Amino acid sequence: MAIRASPKLLQNLRHCNSAAAALPTLVENSDRCTSQSVINFDDHGQRPFASIPTNKLLNSYLNLQLVALDPVVDVGVRLVRSSLMENSFFRKAMLSMLKRTVYAHFCAGEDVEEAKRTLEGLWQDGLRGILDYGLEDAVDNSGCDANLDEFLRTVEMASMLPANSVSFACVKISAICPISLLERVSDLLRWNQKNPYFDLPWQIDSLPILSSSSPIYHTRSKPDNLTEAEEHDLQLARLRLSKLCQKCVEKKLPLLIDAEYTSIQPAIDYLTFSAAIRFNKEENPVVYGTIQAYLRDAKERLVQATEVAESMGVSMGFKLVRGAYITRETLLASSLGVASPIHPSIQDTHSCYNDCASFMIEKIAGGYGSVVLATHNIGSGKVLAAKVDELKIGRGNQRLQFAQLKGMADGLSYGLRDAGFNVSKYLSFGPVEQVIPYLLRRAEENKGLLSSSSLDRQLIRMELKKRLKAAISGEPSTRS
Repeated sequence: MAIRASPKLLQNLRHCNSAAAALPTLVENSDRCTSQSVINFDDHGQRPFASIPTNKLLNSYLNLQLVALDPVVDVGVRLVRSSLMENSFFRKAMLSMLKRTVYAHFCAGEDVEEAKRTLEGLWQDGLRGILDYGLEDAVDNSGCDANLDEFLRTVEMASMLPANSVSFACVKISAICPISLLERVSDLLRWNQKNPYFDLPWQIDSLPILSSSSPIYHTRSKPDNLTEAEEHDLQLARLRLSKLCQKCVEKKLPLLIDAEYTSIQPAIDYLTFSAAIRFNKEENPVVYGTIQAYLRDAKERLVQATEVAESMGVSMGFKLVRGAYITRETLLASSLGVASPIHPSIQDTHSCYNDCASFMIEKIAGGYGSVVLATHNIGSGKVLAAKVDELKIGRGNQRLQFAQLKGMADGLSYGLRDAGFNVSKYLSFGPVEQVIPYLLRRAEENKGLLSSSSLDRQLIRMELKKRLKAAISGEPSTRS
């Protein structure tokens, strides 16, 4: 069934896409939250790009200018999703163009060796890397097994890089469990939320998955329980995740499990939390789940899972993000005639993110839990950095770090680095054709709810102007 957006819905989406214009206001408001900002980007403050070579700055600026042009992004997205990609000549030309532009900017390379070189460059700049082989949406067990081999190879490669240069490995459950099975398991978990007496004979110990405010409209009628073959496939998926977790234990490298869209998220959380119960026995967790703060139920799910884990003696880690499936979620809810699971405004999303982050920071101050604050928003960065100082956690605390995607919010990354925080860049890598879904989300995200490119472009311009003035006056330049 085709999903058609109403005029009102399209208007709301355009409102979200213009939210980046509010960024200067967010910066000003965040400055008023603290008497002394931890990171400061005015002309007399920090120079986050001071250590970056000029040719690299120019290349980043040109790419950011390109993705900031909404008509260019819109046309590019439509072309990549069109039937034209079935034409071999057009496909080859489009992939070549993507590789030279957005792929080069947002991705770490086509294979392990290229990703290794990218990560080593970040390490020299004082940043760490989160390695993610860009795989998702497997359809059968054969594909899942092949994907697992790539993830295991990534973890193995990470152990050969400079000590502490890699902060996490990363996996999407949809790459190691067939999508159709994730949908089936999610349906059953949602029905169990409606009727707790509904028997799930295949279920093993986990943490709370859905809350009273979680969206369950995806499952409108009682689903059949898993067949014997589906139970077998679910066990295979658990074994794949366990094998990956065990490899991470051996290499002392924690694992971030990404969040995805709500139609499969309950199954993802079920597998994540089950693995956490098994592997997170020490103070520092091996398995991290992900909470998307643009969802209305985010804070409630975070609190209930964390508190139950703490009562069980399970050390829980979470990555906190705003979310990257806004168009998909909103259009699906509209097609079903229900309210969107996403907060109605960008400010509500910012507030939810900061509330979730503050909750985890307070847990860490009390001696429990770990968190990755994955944010591109300068307002959140300033407020949460100040919260860390207020609670005297220590900026270098290994159970707390900030993270941004490669190619996004670099100014925030370098500013936090200069302030003494642990900062990682999320490095997606793999063949261009394979990471197209990731690139499409980045393209839509960069012009929408999470856009940070305007700040980076402004900071890069400031840095380039300083260097030009220094060159004209004969003063020594920071980087050539």
